[in-house]
Amino acid sequence: MSLFSDIEKDRVLFRGEHFFIIRDGYPVAPGHILVISNRVVETYFDLTDEERATLGPIILKAKEIIESEHKPSGYNIGMNCGHAAGQTVMHFHCHVIPRYKGDVENPRGGVRGVIPGKMNYKAT
Repeated sequence: MSLFSDIEKDRVLFRGEHFFIIRDGYPVAPGHILVISNRVVETYFDLTDEERATLGPIILKAKEIIESEHKPSGYNIGMNCGHAAGQTVMHFHCHVIPRYKGDVENPRGGVRGVIPGKMNYKAT
């Protein structure tokens, strides 16, 4: 059993064979969506080969849903795998976060920002 097992049916935007899509309950940007496994497993690494193979098309579906309501300039797609990576709900979910020009002063480094001080780097 997990927090995501009790999602109200009216919150589900799309349900496929292996994953379903909801709006994030604590969005970091307008349109922030979660792709959640139907089967309760902890991380991406616990998904079956078949589940991993269908994740890409579901992320594209999430993007389609976001773009039906918003006009983002970019995206961050991320998964926290394990407590050390910041995972707090131990049921696989992938964040699809739309980004907007000017939403942060300097977006350079993107997901590298999960480690303070590592976001800005000099490209060689």
